[in-house]
This record gives sequence, structure tokens and C-alpha cells, in this order.
Amino acid sequence: MIISIASGKGGTGKTTIATNLAVALDTDVNLLDCDVEEPNDHIFIQPEITRTEKVSLKVPQVDMNRCNLCGKCQEICQFQAIVVVGKTTLTFPELCHSCGGCMEVCPENAITEIDREMGIFEAGSRDGLEFAYGRLFVGQVMAVPVIERVRKAIQPNKVNIIDAPPGTSCPVISSVKDTDFLILVTEPTPFGLNDLKLAVGMVKILNIPYGIVINRSDLGDNKVMEYANEENIPILMEIPFDRQIAENYSKGNLLVKELPEWKERFIHLYEDVVKYAKKS
Repeated sequence: MIISIASGKGGTGKTTIATNLAVALDTDVNLLDCDVEEPNDHIFIQPEITRTEKVSLKVPQVDMNRCNLCGKCQEICQFQAIVVVGKTTLTFPELCHSCGGCMEVCPENAITEIDREMGIFEAGSRDGLEFAYGRLFVGQVMAVPVIERVRKAIQPNKVNIIDAPPGTSCPVISSVKDTDFLILVTEPTPFGLNDLKLAVGMVKILNIPYGIVINRSDLGDNKVMEYANEENIPILMEIPFDRQIAENYSKGNLLVKELPEWKERFIHLYEDVVKYAKKS
């Protein structure tokens, strides 16, 4: 089973839900942190890392001794990652989407591919919990290749929990695709509601069953609750604004370890997810 945790905006509590749900289930769980621009699940899980890999993207390299400056590579590239300027052909690796089209159309076979390092992938475990995450290098803008490497660590025989990036852009879609159930984490504020609606629109297009967790539920207003009722979206859990919860989060502690009553609540959350996933 694959359960993804997402949100329309950052700071709603995705990491809290993902890490505590993973630890609460104890066994046969695989936690994947796909928030590669700001991964922090490892702060709470504290895994022993046993595998590290560089993540690379193929980008073009032009042999000017062969290039006849025909411009066919420039014509096929939709991202202007390769252009003919005067008597030379320039490449812009940061813009390249690694489609290989320029190499295919080159009549002189002047273009080859080289690796451009995008980030790292690391995997390990803690007390039987499998864990993997990716980190995009500073200055890189294409998160999807790193996310796809993390998703390759999905284990079909386990409960896979994916902590997705915030928002509704390409990295989020790459993280949550082919998910059995999606938990959207929000907060009862105007900004939370606005971004929740955007996230719901994305999930409907992807046709993934989903439900809502409301964090800091006793702050703000009732607009999120009203919206969920209007749209018949199940509210799976409410987490109050609580000093103990905030203090433990700030220290990198897991609620299910420090406040035992929360373990049962997260187990109940999982049971509800399974129930709603089977209904879809």
C-alpha cells in the first residue's frame, strides 16, 4: 500500500503526520521523504544510513569539431537548453530536461550526453522502519529526477508512506502519483483553506482517494470544516494547538513516543485510511 502525505502549502504539519504515522505502525513500514528541497523526516526518525548515491541527469555535450551549426538541436529543444550563437553551440544544463532529442536530430553525431549531478539519495533504517530520502543540491531547480529516485525505493510488500513536497506543482504530482490514498494536511486559516482547495483540485484530476487532517484545529475559523462537509471530504484527524505537541516538535521528538496516547490515534488514522481506500 502507498499512502502519501501532502499539503497545499508549507508549514501545515506534513512531517508530523508522516513520521508519527510511520513509527506508530511499528513494522513493515517504509517511509520515503520526497520533499527533496527541504527534507527533514530524518531529524525525527534518526535512521542509520547504509546507502548513499548521487542522483544525476543526462545533459548534452557538443563536439564543435563535428558541429555544422545547422541549428536542428535548437529547433527541437522546447526549453532553450541548447542554442546556436554565431559560430558556436552553447548548452545550458540547468534548463535541460534530459529528453535526448538534440542528440537524436543531430546530423553530424556531434552531441553526446554527460552526467550532471542533481542531488543525493540515502537509505537506511531505524528499529525495523525502512527509510529513504533525497536531497536536491543547492542551486538546482529540477526536483523530479531526485524524487523519482526516492520513489524507486517503494517496497510493494510494505506500507509505504510518502512525505511529498508542499504545493501542487510537478514535484508534488511526481511524488503522489499511483498512490492508494492521499492525506491532505491543512490548517483552519484563510491561507490554509485557499491552498487546500488547490490541492483538492489536483487530487481530483489525479483521481486519488483522499481525506483531510486539520492541524492546529482549535485556532482560526470553521471554514475548512465547512468546505470539507460541502465536498464530502472525510476529516481523518484533528490535532489541537497544544504546547506539549509544539515543544516536542521543536526538539525533534515524535509524538507517538513522547505522548503515548497519540500512538493509538495514529493507528486509528491508518485504519481509517485503509477503510476509505477500500471504498474507492
